[in-house]
Amino acid sequence: MEKIRIGIVGYGNIGKAAELAIRQNADMDLGVILTRRDPERIVPRMPGVIVDGLGRAAEYADRIDVAILCGGSATDLPEQGPGMAALFNTVDSYDTHAKIPEYFGRVNKAAVKAKKTAVISTGWDPGLFSLLRVIEESVLPSGKACTFWGPGVSQGHSDAIRRVKGVRDGRQYTLPIEKAVERVRSGEGPELSTREKHLRDCYVVAEEGMDLERIRRDIETMPYYFSDYDTRVTFISQEEMNKNHSKMPHGGFVMRTGETSDGSRHAIEFSLRLESNPAFTASVLLAYARAAFRMNGEGIVGAKTVFDIAPVYLSPRSAEELRKEML
Repeated sequence: MEKIRIGIVGYGNIGKAAELAIRQNADMDLGVILTRRDPERIVPRMPGVIVDGLGRAAEYADRIDVAILCGGSATDLPEQGPGMAALFNTVDSYDTHAKIPEYFGRVNKAAVKAKKTAVISTGWDPGLFSLLRVIEESVLPSGKACTFWGPGVSQGHSDAIRRVKGVRDGRQYTLPIEKAVERVRSGEGPELSTREKHLRDCYVVAEEGMDLERIRRDIETMPYYFSDYDTRVTFISQEEMNKNHSKMPHGGFVMRTGETSDGSRHAIEFSLRLESNPAFTASVLLAYARAAFRMNGEGIVGAKTVFDIAPVYLSPRSAEELRKEML
């Protein structure tokens, strides 16, 4: 079996989860971990794995088939996405929804020039939920859709908190507002604002001597992340963070209600309940890494999203097996 040589760029929660997830994919091998940190201080969970500095990425251009980009969307991926797509086939989980079209354009330009395939903004949302939204709308064109996230820890929003000056550590819980959920589920089809659907609950460990009110203000007014929501900021100690907020569950559901032409009412709901957001996200990234590798082998280059990728590219099974056993 031809093995897909995977490179991991960034060794945070998703990077570590991707390393372990490769064990469940018999057609993949981990070739290198690239990090901004001191490589000598990184201890991989898999023996024999090369760890090197991100600045040496170009040296692995011929040794890696697909690079999994595991950095944050706030500051890492806007630079790393186009930069890595100039060297490798890539997959990332860029999740700043409002900026995805701009990000797609920059990555696409780099990938087309390098004749690489770059799958952007995958994971579960954006990613699987995005795909379900399109399917639901296509099946029920006369209707209304709503997506709820949580309850659980958002990795992207937690990363954004940790980038605020004076923050040592932070976790952000996304909480769906139950009243809004029930209104949608009942078939009422309400028009709900962003603020009416979710609460952002933030737990923050501040550096000693920092202005807590300034940190609170910086979080609550952060565009794309918190400014459109009711946001609650609670300052706690590092000990409490480690004790009570070390796990990363998440989940959510995509709902659509509507009518078919005979006047019948219908409801579609797709849900996820995740014990580990990083572990699940990493598993999605690896499935799309397989797709990027296969598509590039067919000469399909440039930036792609879940909308562009047929399920047959994701599965380790052959098309014949899928038709026989899954259809």
